[in-house]
Amino acid sequence: MSQNPLPLRVLHVCSEIFPLLKTGGLADVTAALPPELEKDGCEVRMLVPGFPEFKNGILDPHLVAELPSKFGARQVRLMYGKMPGTGVPVYYIDAPDLYDRPGNPYNDRNGQPYHDNHLRFALLGWCAARLVEGFDYFWKPDIVHGHDWHAGLAFAYIKAMEWNTGQRTTGTVFTVHNMAYQGNFPAYVFSELDLPFSMLNADGIEFYGQVSFLKSGFYYADKVTTVSPTYAQEIRDGEQSCGLGGVVQQRSSDLVGILNGVDSRVWDPRTDKRIDANYHVRSMTGKKKCRLALQKEMGLVAQTDKPVFCVVSRFAAQKGLHLVVEGLNVIVERGGQAVIMGNGERWLEEAFMNFARHFPDQVAVRIGYDEDRAHRIFAGSDVILVPSRYEPCGLVQMYGSLYGALPLVHRVGGLADTVIDSSLENLGENRATGFCFGHFDYPAYESALLRAFALYEKQADWRKVRKKGMNLSFGWEHSAKRYAALYRQVKVGP
Repeated sequence: MSQNPLPLRVLHVCSEIFPLLKTGGLADVTAALPPELEKDGCEVRMLVPGFPEFKNGILDPHLVAELPSKFGARQVRLMYGKMPGTGVPVYYIDAPDLYDRPGNPYNDRNGQPYHDNHLRFALLGWCAARLVEGFDYFWKPDIVHGHDWHAGLAFAYIKAMEWNTGQRTTGTVFTVHNMAYQGNFPAYVFSELDLPFSMLNADGIEFYGQVSFLKSGFYYADKVTTVSPTYAQEIRDGEQSCGLGGVVQQRSSDLVGILNGVDSRVWDPRTDKRIDANYHVRSMTGKKKCRLALQKEMGLVAQTDKPVFCVVSRFAAQKGLHLVVEGLNVIVERGGQAVIMGNGERWLEEAFMNFARHFPDQVAVRIGYDEDRAHRIFAGSDVILVPSRYEPCGLVQMYGSLYGALPLVHRVGGLADTVIDSSLENLGENRATGFCFGHFDYPAYESALLRAFALYEKQADWRKVRKKGMNLSFGWEHSAKRYAALYRQVKVGP
C-alpha cells in the first residue's frame, strides 16, 4: 500500500506580507502564494524581520531560539507565530536595535535608506541559514525561497555553510520581483557581513566595486525566477538586466518566468466588502452603483456617457506617469474623468494636483495609498492606466480586469503577458481584454487612449471586452503548481 509523500518544507524569506506590512506588490504575493502552495503538498513557513508591524500583528508569538548578538544587534531572538487570516506560520527576528523603527521599513523620516540596511537585511539572510542549520529543533526547511534583494544574502550564507560542512542539505529558489532594486552597498561593508572573503569577487556578490544583495541571490540560488515569462526574456536579452547581464546569461538555464497571481479571497467584486455594491460578469448593476459612489466620493460630476480612467500607483519614473500627465488634456477635452491615487516623486504629485485644481469636476487626486479606496477605485472605473516603462509583472492591471476596468498598458513584462489589445482582429476573435501600446512615447500612448474612448462609444463591443477580462483566471493555482514543481527539482535527497 503506497503512502502519501511527506510534505515539502518550504521557508519563504521576505520583508513584507499583506495585510501586516505592504509597500508594494511583493506583500500581496507573499500573502497569497503560501496558502496556495499548501494545496500542492508544501508545508510553508515565512521568515521576516521583526518590524513593529510584524511584532504587533503576528498571532500567538513565542520564542524559538536566543541567537548570539549579531550585526550590531545586542538582542537577537527568533520568534514564531501565525499570520492573521490565513494562519500561515511565521518566524520573525526580534532585534530591536535593527528593526524597531517607526514608519517605512527601509527609509528614515527624510526618505533616505537607513545607513545600516546592509546589516538589517544581512541578519535576515543569516537567520535563514540558521534555520537550515537546525536552530528550530522541530522544523527544518527542504527549500529556502527568498524574495527580492532583502533576502538575497540568505543564499550566500547557505552556500558558505555548505562549503564549511561539505554537505548540501537544502534546495534554494530566488525570486526577483524587480531587477532595478538591487541592494547595492559600498565594498567596505563586506567585512561586516561575516562571509568568506572569496565571495567578494565577480564570481560572487561583487558588482562593479560594490556588494550586491540581488547578485548574491542570482549567483548562489539553485534556481532564479522572475514574476512573469516576458520579464524573464527581457532580462535575458539584456533589455531590463540593469547591469547584471553577465550573471543573467551565466544563470540563463536556471532562470524561469512564473506569472504572479491574484488572491481571489481579497480581489473579487462578487464578495468584496470594501466596495459599495457587489457585482459579477452576468449582472453589472453593482458596477454602475460603484461608479456613481466613486464620483461622489471624489467630488466628480455624476456622468455615465464618457469613461472614468484611474491610476493606482507609486509615482516613480518606472511607472511612465509622465505620459498620464500629458494625456490628461485629452481625457478632459473629450469629457472623460480621471481618478488618481498614489505618492512618490514630488513633481508628479504637483502635476496631478494642478489638474485637479483646474478641473475639479473631471480630475480627482488622492496623495498616499489607501487599500480600501484602491478597491473602490477599481470597482468604479472603466479603464485603468498602467503605462509603465518596464513592469516585471504588475498586479493592478489584473485587479482592473477582474473588476471590469479595462487595462491600458505599455506592452512590456507582465503587462504583455496579461493584457490582449483591442485590435480589430482581436475584437473579431473575442480575445481582446484591454488596450496596449508598443513604443514608449506619448503618440503611442495617446493613440491607445483615443481607442479607449472610441470603444466606449460602442457599448456592445465594450461589454464584450469587459466580460472577457472579468472571466480571466488570474488565481495562484497554476503558478503555485509551477513553484512546487520547481522546488521538487532542486530538493536535496529523495
